[in-house]
Amino acid sequence: EGPESFPPLRNEAAVRVLQGRMKGIQGHCNSCYMDAALFSLFSCTSVLDTMLFMPFPLCDRNPFHDFPHLQLVVVPRTGFVRASSVMHLREQLTDKGQCSSFTNAEKDPEEFLNLIMQQILGIEPLLKLHQKGFEKGDECYCYQIFMDKQEDLVVPDVQQLVERSFLSSDLKLVEIPSCFIIQMPRFGKEYKMFSKIIPSLELDITDLLLDSPRECCLCGDVATLECS
Repeated sequence: EGPESFPPLRNEAAVRVLQGRMKGIQGHCNSCYMDAALFSLFSCTSVLDTMLFMPFPLCDRNPFHDFPHLQLVVVPRTGFVRASSVMHLREQLTDKGQCSSFTNAEKDPEEFLNLIMQQILGIEPLLKLHQKGFEKGDECYCYQIFMDKQEDLVVPDVQQLVERSFLSSDLKLVEIPSCFIIQMPRFGKEYKMFSKIIPSLELDITDLLLDSPRECCLCGDVATLECS
């Protein structure tokens, strides 16, 4: 039997509980990649809640067994998660022989997500991508935005970044994903492509879907051709 479930916080309730000092997940010893990933996945959405309690193939004890505090207990009630809770998970990942540096080194968020979702929980990839000119598609758990610097984008939103990244790589979504995890462009401490990125509260993926019927921008009928 799993812990009692708490629905994600919304609107004023989320601001009241999650905003201010001593809120969120306490960082410690290069844990920022994991803190940000976990907070994004569980603090204000329930899409991946089943991931915390589903059967998993790697070991007899779920590495999240003592960790649902992030979304289910600590964040909804107090808005604060101690660094020791995150370190407990990092130690469990290390104990299972996945990587000896999980307790002290900074990792790429995608590496962490792939480890949790694929190797420990054994869930199917969330995204199916198709690249123009290639017969075989690609499957993954999250999509990292890659794009060249564009002068007309000073303070972009997520919608703009995703569309331009898909366009520059000739990518399409094969199907509507149940969960669309996106990594923003980042370039370390010395250089940032964008000083700020505006979150898009909704993401329109109509133009990103492969073979999806769309309206012609000229006549209004169903389009038969696409101009990039």
